[in-house]
Amino acid sequence: MTQANPTLDDVWRLFQETTEKFQETDRQFKETDRQFKETDRQFKETDRKFQETDRRMKELQNLFESQWGKLMESLVDGDLVNLLQARGIAITDTTTRLKGRLPDGRNYEFDILAHNGNEVVVVEVKTTLKPHHVRKFIERMNAFKTWLPRYADNRLYGAMAWLTADAGAENMLLNQGLFSIRATGDSAQIVNSTDFTPRAW
Repeated sequence: MTQANPTLDDVWRLFQETTEKFQETDRQFKETDRQFKETDRQFKETDRKFQETDRRMKELQNLFESQWGKLMESLVDGDLVNLLQARGIAITDTTTRLKGRLPDGRNYEFDILAHNGNEVVVVEVKTTLKPHHVRKFIERMNAFKTWLPRYADNRLYGAMAWLTADAGAENMLLNQGLFSIRATGDSAQIVNSTDFTPRAW
């Protein structure tokens, strides 16, 4: 039995079926592409929301640290004169948040300065004391008299006040000859031994 030659109608029908299949495949591709674009849009929207949430969290963290830092500064400043006088440094008054601008355009700020006209104790306040804070503070102490020449003839000491300390940070303070002041509850105390001799600049 031989197969009859396809008629023109058969060829036309086959052409139409093939065209319909191509059109359906194209429709499916377009739908898949639309879904990919929608998914991409959703990912971008989710990423934008994550970034916005992260930005707000950082703002809240900065606000918390700023307010907490101010509270700690007040706590330390309230006890500082008595603490230093007990260590033989006859401090009479304090200045908080001393700010200035250097000739090269950089700004500086010192949390607390305790002074008596002849001696100055520079105090940096940190909620969590870390080793790099100590290293940075030493750099600032080395530059202090250059930045503030009015204290050039004063005997200069350094102190760092903290609530908690990372491993090794407190020992760095002692090794560098700095006063270590720990905030505890509603007061502060110098944790250096009574025979501690502070480094003078």
